[in-house]
Amino acid sequence: MSEQSAKPYLVRAICEWCADNGLTPYLAVRVNPQTRVPAAFVKNGEIVLNVSATATRKLTIDNQWIQFTARFNGSSQEVAVPIGAVIGIFAKETGYGFSFTAPDDPVAALASSTVPREADLTARMTETPRKRPSHLQVVK
Repeated sequence: MSEQSAKPYLVRAICEWCADNGLTPYLAVRVNPQTRVPAAFVKNGEIVLNVSATATRKLTIDNQWIQFTARFNGSSQEVAVPIGAVIGIFAKETGYGFSFTAPDDPVAALASSTVPREADLTARMTETPRKRPSHLQVVK
């Protein structure tokens, strides 16, 4: 049996904690081709979404997706975010929450994680060390 990611459980926990304490949960997302969010609000490939009960309708957070309907500039839009694209969940008022890592390029991340460690170690040992400039000064 494979181990499941803890990320969806932590996202649900912070959302519930925010609701219990009257705080506003914000979801930070790295936008990728599977992410359905309003493109006009994406900055630097990321978007921050208010996922509070008052800002969303039909919010569901399962182990694979976060889905809801929300209004953006008065227009109702469907939002779907894969759990893998979530890079943070936090309370707006306090900043308490979690940040997660999300690979920039999933294919490159997979390739780098499958490189044998011995080959990586050998490559590091054969590298020539970079010369640093001397910190000494000539004093007359």
